[in-house]
Amino acid sequence: MSGTCEVTFEVDALLDPLAVLALYRSAGWWEEGDDVTAIPGILAGSWAVCAARCEGRLVGMGRVLSDGRSDAYIQDVVVLPEFRHRGVGAGLVAFLRDHCVRSGLRWIGLVAQPGTLAFYRRLGFAPLEGHVPMRLDPEASR
Repeated sequence: MSGTCEVTFEVDALLDPLAVLALYRSAGWWEEGDDVTAIPGILAGSWAVCAARCEGRLVGMGRVLSDGRSDAYIQDVVVLPEFRHRGVGAGLVAFLRDHCVRSGLRWIGLVAQPGTLAFYRRLGFAPLEGHVPMRLDPEASR
């Protein structure tokens, strides 16, 4: 099935939490014991969620965090392993990028994993020279 079906992209925030869990686990983002009941809230709290489907099956997703007026952050772009290296990830990012642009959002950012610079450059993204993505260190904030 994975080699022959056409992958489609659509905005859909009502994804099956277990299908999203399978995507997150395939990327190593969700550990055993994490609460799957958090997934509907994660999706509902997103400005946009893009589903990539093959014959109805969720094979990838990505989401945008935004106020819908100015800035947007593309996050959680993930594709099942058997669908990687087939343009699905690029399709997700392009779909979300274009959705943001059509909605009038002018500043669209993301945090790229090491080794993905060329991938994101092909989709129109460039490093923010002089800026460093940061994350709260719970130990340092005590």
